[in-house]
Amino acid sequence: MTRKFLLFISLSIATLSVLAQGGNPNQEQVANDIQLNTITTAVPFLLINPDSRAGGMGEIGAATSPDMYSIYWNTSKLAFAKEKMGFSTSYSPWLRAIAQDMHLSFLTGYYKINDRQAVTASLRYFSLGQITFTDQQANKIRDFVPSEFETMVGYALKLSEKFALGMNGKFVFSNLTGGTLVAGANTRPATAGAADVSASYFDDDLRLFGNKAILGIGFVISNIGNKVSYTDAAGPRDFLPANLRLGTALSLDLDEFNRFTFGLDFNKLLVPTPPIRVNGPNNTFYSVGMNNNVPVIAGIFQSFYDAPGRPLIGADNNPIVENGEVQIKRGSRFGEELREINFGIGAEYVYNRTIAMRAGYFHEHYSKGNRRYLTFGIGLKYSKLGIDLSYIASLVQQNPLANTLRFSLSITIDNNTRKRDKIDD
Repeated sequence: MTRKFLLFISLSIATLSVLAQGGNPNQEQVANDIQLNTITTAVPFLLINPDSRAGGMGEIGAATSPDMYSIYWNTSKLAFAKEKMGFSTSYSPWLRAIAQDMHLSFLTGYYKINDRQAVTASLRYFSLGQITFTDQQANKIRDFVPSEFETMVGYALKLSEKFALGMNGKFVFSNLTGGTLVAGANTRPATAGAADVSASYFDDDLRLFGNKAILGIGFVISNIGNKVSYTDAAGPRDFLPANLRLGTALSLDLDEFNRFTFGLDFNKLLVPTPPIRVNGPNNTFYSVGMNNNVPVIAGIFQSFYDAPGRPLIGADNNPIVENGEVQIKRGSRFGEELREINFGIGAEYVYNRTIAMRAGYFHEHYSKGNRRYLTFGIGLKYSKLGIDLSYIASLVQQNPLANTLRFSLSITIDNNTRKRDKIDD
């Protein structure tokens, strides 16, 4: 078994390294021909993964086996949980390349009401560290520690032996200024209410290479909620980071002691793409793209077809303008929509339900944020207690996510344990 395990690790690392290269040796040169156009939202901390297990598997979790962090990845998975209840807490120092006092803390738990239903809840706290506010003359106004938190409850219901639905409700509070007067405007904390909807399918009746296999498929739309503002001034409000996640995972049991899991997740922000400004002939500026100041539901649908694309450039190195509109290269809008999809792939090996080793790769296009990194993780479980650790190895120079660590501590209680405890009493 040791040889098989070493072969698996070697092949996994080799595969991840090839994928990390993107298959295009001139990728950075091609980037010069593509305009950067990242999508920004309010409270982006809602998209920070608090889960050390998933953090070691390339940030995947839509269709992996259910655990305490299913409330973040896919609440509907909890309808398939084997244990009666579980609790977990995690901690991650954040962006240590930028600041030494930023961190994310997460507390979560779930309870199986019966074989078909489960409830879950979580609390997330994000500290941005101490900052100093100054006026235009660089005079100190005050020191402040911006912070954000989210509280969430969820419910999962199994509709059949293989299919389940889930729903979350959440409240978000973001205090970035502490009421400090900024640019002559009064500021205030932003608050929002939001919801997640999810579905999952698990088939554990499969056989692959003569071994038992479990196929999982997950679908999640998260952070559907009101737009927010940090000032009392009239003007555009900011979207929450609504997100669509699709994923699949395959677990293979070689025997009663050894399990391999492979997974793949795709993500897309359901937020309108901002238009771009193009300097055309005679120093005239043109706006290319669609208006992104739209209602939430309209923005969700618009996010699938509103990419500005790449302007056509004429012989004078200026964008080609006809009838007052910048001409766009055919197919470039669809190409940009595809670039807004990021993905993660990951693998996990578990021995005797006690020791887990994980590896993965996360990819985001360089024109949409350029998060590209390898992930590694390890997990240990003894009786009811589990400890997980993950690490990010960035493939981009000077990436603030480089060397990010996540720590998780979890406790599970199953039906058999509860019965034993009652007898012992």
